[in-house]
Amino acid sequence: MDWILITLQWYITLLAIGMVFTPLTKKIFKSFNFDFGYPFAKTLGIILLSYFVFVLGIVKVLPFDRMGLIFALCLFAIINWVIYKKQRKDVINHVSTIIILEEILFIFCLFFWTFIRSQEPSIHGLEKFMDFGFMNSLLRTKFFPPKDIWYSPEPINYYYFGHLSGALLIKLSNIKASIGYNLILATIFAQGVTQVFSLVINIIKRYDQKLNQFKAIIYGLIGAYFINLGGNLHTIYLFTKGYPNETPIPFWKIMSWFNPTSYWYPNATRFIPFTIHEFPSYSYVVADLHGHVFDIPFVLLTLGILFIFFTNKLRTDAACRVSTTIFLGFMAAIHYMTNAFDGPIYILLTLIVFSFMFGISVKFLINTITLIASFIFFSLPFSWFFKPFVSGIGVNCSPKFLTDFKKIGPFLFEAGNCQISPIWMLFVLWGFFWISFSIFIYIKNRASQNNETMKQSNNFIIILFSFGIFLTIIPEFFYIKDIYPAHFRANTMFKLGYQAFSMMGLASIVTFYLLKNIKRSIVYYLLSIVFVVFLFFPSIYPYFSVPSYYGKLDRKVQVDGQIWLKDRNLEDYEIIDYLNKNEKEQPIILEAQGDSYTDYERISAFTGLPTVAGWWVHEWLWRGSSDIVGKRIPEVVSLYESNNISETKSLIKKYQIKYVVISRLERQKYPNLFEEKWLKIGKLIFKSSNGFGALYQVN
Repeated sequence: MDWILITLQWYITLLAIGMVFTPLTKKIFKSFNFDFGYPFAKTLGIILLSYFVFVLGIVKVLPFDRMGLIFALCLFAIINWVIYKKQRKDVINHVSTIIILEEILFIFCLFFWTFIRSQEPSIHGLEKFMDFGFMNSLLRTKFFPPKDIWYSPEPINYYYFGHLSGALLIKLSNIKASIGYNLILATIFAQGVTQVFSLVINIIKRYDQKLNQFKAIIYGLIGAYFINLGGNLHTIYLFTKGYPNETPIPFWKIMSWFNPTSYWYPNATRFIPFTIHEFPSYSYVVADLHGHVFDIPFVLLTLGILFIFFTNKLRTDAACRVSTTIFLGFMAAIHYMTNAFDGPIYILLTLIVFSFMFGISVKFLINTITLIASFIFFSLPFSWFFKPFVSGIGVNCSPKFLTDFKKIGPFLFEAGNCQISPIWMLFVLWGFFWISFSIFIYIKNRASQNNETMKQSNNFIIILFSFGIFLTIIPEFFYIKDIYPAHFRANTMFKLGYQAFSMMGLASIVTFYLLKNIKRSIVYYLLSIVFVVFLFFPSIYPYFSVPSYYGKLDRKVQVDGQIWLKDRNLEDYEIIDYLNKNEKEQPIILEAQGDSYTDYERISAFTGLPTVAGWWVHEWLWRGSSDIVGKRIPEVVSLYESNNISETKSLIKKYQIKYVVISRLERQKYPNLFEEKWLKIGKLIFKSSNGFGALYQVN
């Protein structure tokens, strides 16, 4: 039962953060009558703590260690105590049944997804080496920016603020990093569930001030489930014979009896060939702690603030208007540093909200300038070191007369880059939201809008639907140019569609609630049936994805993501354990260089110690050139295979190598490995118990 105690220790850390930041949260979400935005307190606290230590770490004032984090938490506690004293009565009066329920729901979700991950906790496969490596590098650093584990001694050239927030929780809770990785995922899931719950109940409250708690809770739970665990209409293929990967066949051509064994859940995220269209449920299952996953609770916080700003009288209060706009600029910077695509997305969404609020006016211009200036200012500590690795905006299916130009300004016209998504495929991905939007428009046009708040709420829902559809359409015309040839629009569709899912998902659940406003007639029952039927298909997704990835959930509970190495590569496990226990700084190591998504670079990923050259394609993407790492690969080969001691010493000096790893993968990768030379250059400091692994320290 150790996992329960560990999870409880982790939860206490989260609870402390939430309690500290509750007064500020109450001040921001004071119009949320049910719960004053209580579920957002933990997220707000994590963001502000992370940004505070990040900025002070950039300027080398406050080291990124546990004492520094405790100091920062205490400082924010004082600030929030001052806020609490001014609104003490309000805070006490808001301790309601709903808030207690939300905390219970958070605890349940945290333990529930920790248990799910315990069935396959391995930090192994897909992007996990990269994500865990980033966090381990952050855990070893005192000041920022952190070092790139696969291209020493350069800093990380990637958006890593989410990984920083994860490392912060690991340091504060004092829990082993390989356990913390899985607890972070469970935390994001719990944040996602409770924050959506809060958003749904408080939005529908705007439509009915007499809404009772029981109905609110039901709709809140439906929304929390759908947005966090729901999929898309691809599950219709459960009722077909299936189709081979990358060659989807229209489901109406292969209808058969219900056959779950033929259903492969990742197909829902790779349905249109050469594209990616993930959603939160899939992300939780495969457990890659990528930027888009870290940003889930941050995005929900932004949507909550935008809703409050849009539907309240803050627009008439200049001080509140300016401060809210500055904070929205700050949040856009957080999104940019967490998952770069999301920064521009939420700047644009905010500007659309401004246009509805102020029209084309002086107020709109002032708020726009304030927003962008705030974004630039708050993102500066990150962008000062970050070099974007996109090379322009590609135009999909460019006509011949434009491909002759190749580039005009930021726009690229690349011959051969033409991918058109069939409408029926887009319907499989987004059809439920199209239907929801249509139903919402029908309801809106027939239901009375008896107050200004209801009108504004309706307009906000229209914005979410419209902007979400807009994001899904963009990849049909434009793509952000990266290094991938055949999958040239994959990242664009992925990053834009991911945000569209949450926006339209929230709007759809509000639509579900508003069905009650239609008079009981044949139209009401017809629309209700259509909505429920189409809601059914996305909702069953986790019932197949979770067992497919985690089995029958009957395995021994194990939350340490490093244990798989002990069973599979004992020598690597022991080397990693030795380095983590005995090396507190961040010197450079030498290990075998391998391709992306392989088991190579496991030592650097699990220790946070930079190596000379790591996953090649990843560094190619981050650095903008394949030569960046490519030039180092022959030198790594030489370091392992050359019998020229002088040449080896020269390369050691060039890259400031302190440790040399020789294990099973090194012996496989380099058949002419010359191990004896390391005893002449340095000394053997560790040998694995099975004799396959060795660690040398060199001068």
